[in-house]
Amino acid sequence: MKVLIIINDAPYGTEKAWNALRIAMQFQKDFQSAEVRVFLMADGVFCSIPNETTPIGLYNIEHMIEAVLQKGGTVRFCTTCGEARGLKNMKLIEGVEWSGMKELTQWIADSDKVINY
Repeated sequence: MKVLIIINDAPYGTEKAWNALRIAMQFQKDFQSAEVRVFLMADGVFCSIPNETTPIGLYNIEHMIEAVLQKGGTVRFCTTCGEARGLKNMKLIEGVEWSGMKELTQWIADSDKVINY
């Protein structure tokens, strides 16, 4: 099974990114053979910024993305969205890669499940 989760929302302020990554991690736990892919676009690209400090007790998006990657998931970052938000020269969380609409449309076409946040 191929699962694609698209995150359009910023990492904090709402719980959309948190819930999206919770779903990704649960898929990896419950369906170990599933291919889990996450695509960050619009304000979701801010989820890829490393070294954020969060208050004790608050979820940490960076740690969640790292957990998805460590279990074999793939995380891509929309180049156009990142450049529009001034992230062109920023270092991303290790393992997150730049991408674009061509790869996203291919992922959508060959996914069994597409979830959009």
